[in-house]
Amino acid sequence: MKTEEPDFTDPLVLRKQAEKILQQKREKAKLDEESEADAKKLLHELQVHQIELEMQNEELYKAYEAAEAALKKYTLVFDQAPMGFVTLESDGTITELNFTSAEMLGDRRFSLIGSNFKLYISDESKSTFNNFFTSVYTSHKKESCHVKLGYDKKPLCLVYLEGIVIENDSKCLLSLVNISKLR
Repeated sequence: MKTEEPDFTDPLVLRKQAEKILQQKREKAKLDEESEADAKKLLHELQVHQIELEMQNEELYKAYEAAEAALKKYTLVFDQAPMGFVTLESDGTITELNFTSAEMLGDRRFSLIGSNFKLYISDESKSTFNNFFTSVYTSHKKESCHVKLGYDKKPLCLVYLEGIVIENDSKCLLSLVNISKLR
């Protein structure tokens, strides 16, 4: 069996065939347009997302700069304060201290980190300090006392201490004020 060839001399057949081809072209063009529209939409979404990320990055940078400035400011305040600040573990180990505290304890700051603060309390003030330190951890309130700092029979100075428990009761923050000249 032979398939009949369309008779393109007949205007009706010619028109039908032309409409069929036109419909196929339109469908292909519609698919191409949809693909192009999808691509444009996706490109738009990506560009919007990129701008959003750039804006977030700018905000993060500003927040970082503000945090850095605050850190510098508070580090300066902590380190250069006219009173001593010391952070102790519950066993009395020094974890942080400022320059004023190091000066009161008679040693360099980084040499003191890791040592026990109780070693710098004079023998005559040890019981006062131990009661104070125990009280800080049991009362969970700010406590205070007067103690004499010194070691190896070398007196350092008389200080007023205030202490409070921080960080889920794991550390104690002490402030030290040298009151030797007041007595």
